[in-house]
Amino acid sequence: MKPGQAFQLARNMGGRYVAFRAWHELLRRSSLLRRRFPVNPPQRTYISLTDWRKSAPPFYFSEKADIRAPRRPNEQLRRDARDLLSGRLLFFNALPVDLGASYDWVTNPSNGYRYDVGRHWTQVADFSPESGDIKYVWEKSRFSWLYTLIRDDYHHTLDHGEFIFSEIDDWMARNPVNCGPNWRCSQEISLRTLNWTFALYYYRQHTALTAERFERILHTLYWQLHHVYQNIHFSRIAVRNNHAITETLMLYLGGLLFPFFPGSAQWKNRGKRWFEQEIAYQIYEDGAFLQHSFNYQRVVVQLLSWALVLSRKHGETFSDIVYARARRTLAFLRDFQFGRNGELPNYGNNDGALFFPLASLDYRDFRPQLQALQAAVYGEAPDPESPASEEAHWYLHGLVADRAGGRPEPTNGAFAYPAGGYYRLRTEQTGLMIRCCSFRDRPAQADNLHLDLWLDGENVLRDAGTYRYNTSPELAAQFQGTAAHNTVALGDHDQMQKGGRFIWFYWSRALSAGWTETPDYWEFSGVISAFGHVGRGITHHRRVRQFKHTLQWEITDRLEHQTGLPIHQVWRPAPAFSERLAFQSVDAQGNQLPPQWKEGWYSAYYGVKEQAPRLVFSTDTELITTTIRIKR
Repeated sequence: MKPGQAFQLARNMGGRYVAFRAWHELLRRSSLLRRRFPVNPPQRTYISLTDWRKSAPPFYFSEKADIRAPRRPNEQLRRDARDLLSGRLLFFNALPVDLGASYDWVTNPSNGYRYDVGRHWTQVADFSPESGDIKYVWEKSRFSWLYTLIRDDYHHTLDHGEFIFSEIDDWMARNPVNCGPNWRCSQEISLRTLNWTFALYYYRQHTALTAERFERILHTLYWQLHHVYQNIHFSRIAVRNNHAITETLMLYLGGLLFPFFPGSAQWKNRGKRWFEQEIAYQIYEDGAFLQHSFNYQRVVVQLLSWALVLSRKHGETFSDIVYARARRTLAFLRDFQFGRNGELPNYGNNDGALFFPLASLDYRDFRPQLQALQAAVYGEAPDPESPASEEAHWYLHGLVADRAGGRPEPTNGAFAYPAGGYYRLRTEQTGLMIRCCSFRDRPAQADNLHLDLWLDGENVLRDAGTYRYNTSPELAAQFQGTAAHNTVALGDHDQMQKGGRFIWFYWSRALSAGWTETPDYWEFSGVISAFGHVGRGITHHRRVRQFKHTLQWEITDRLEHQTGLPIHQVWRPAPAFSERLAFQSVDAQGNQLPPQWKEGWYSAYYGVKEQAPRLVFSTDTELITTTIRIKR
């Protein structure tokens, strides 16, 4: 790392982050860290199966027979369950992969690399050219697929108990405590713990849950919680995103649901305090989320539903800010739900995460998760006829929120979320999102002043998506860089300088932003400071006009710079609208600019990409004005 980049890292991330990362790396290399995480500790009995069945702490339901959710048999759910039973798994909620009936849990199916389960987790690299994307190994070990089988079991009056417990058994046998890739990430461990717990309660009285099997599961659950607690500050300081929220919540719920574990009271009390702190820090005061990603914000929505419902089941409450932030994040996400099927812009990093899939709707449909949180926060009974309400039914079981109040509805017109840097415009036909952000937390992509346009519930001008975190630099630039977004690049440069993995240097910064309205149009004006690695004092001014009486937009981009480089205005239209979109672009002197169609890619789902050419207008002047019309 160059001195200038080191300075940028320290300034952006803070001294606490830099000091912790250095100290943590020292502990890891010296083997001192490994001492906190013993390998293959002896098994012990924490509580008998008989006693647990009699006195298990409250959960969403006490067992399968207790569930009162409407039964909705459907053939898609049956097909998905049959695939799982035969070893076929839908990776990242989109990519079908046949793992076979005897998958070993540690082989990357995308390249065949097999991790060494004899290595301590501190010696396992989560990103390397040889091993490929470790998320392909984590996907099945997360056990989110349990919900498909449990829902199939419930809706079709079937019995998958033996299969599920045999899979858990097999995982435990092939993944020794604190060894191999599946002990590498504390969030993955937390999710596995939550998902096993859901299955334990659902099959609480099942004959497949034998005393010996129960003792083995509790043994692994204890050491998973122990692992999360011992490594919690890595997530709270070095990572500080949805990982920290997941893990602190898991410690709190671990204390609630497994009070017989040694240390559970400490996990519960500290986990609750840390969870409250993370929610207050990570969800901004206007409801936006520090990861600048709608999908990762949905992760937090599901975690909030777990937290609010289960705390009430145990007669506990959180600090007021948790409920306030839950209401704000719910209103924020609903405000950008432009799609006719519950979709939001495919904005920010999107790794296919949907940890608790409790509905038979497309992964991009946010309605099940938002309705569940809405029911938990506002005390609204879920609609028994709507497929989007199933998640709420699994969680609530008649539980009514005690903090009910008037739920705000999205309104037409212009609105600003300045803390997060989001600006939106709604009409009866259209949805428009513009980003103009001063990053106070780590940016995900170089996408400031990106514009996302929707018409009649369809995404017309869109974000390229994410594809994969571990891919070639060329492909990564197609999804993370400035050219992946509907904004402006300077020469071949992104708005910020790319560092390793999830690091950007020279963060772009909003200088001003806001809406005005006239009888004929709405106008957004925003200015950012960007391209700091290219030259000093470079600013990008963007003006967007949306006309009221016609489907027409006028976008003017002006870059103030002394670099001599050309500017490139990039558009990523959806192919379905290619025949209906008309672009006309001129430079600062009024000269018409020719359209240039260049190679481009689009990823609606993690691990999946399709060709989607991008349209580019370029000039050596400082200004481009483009008029966009949509033909009926």
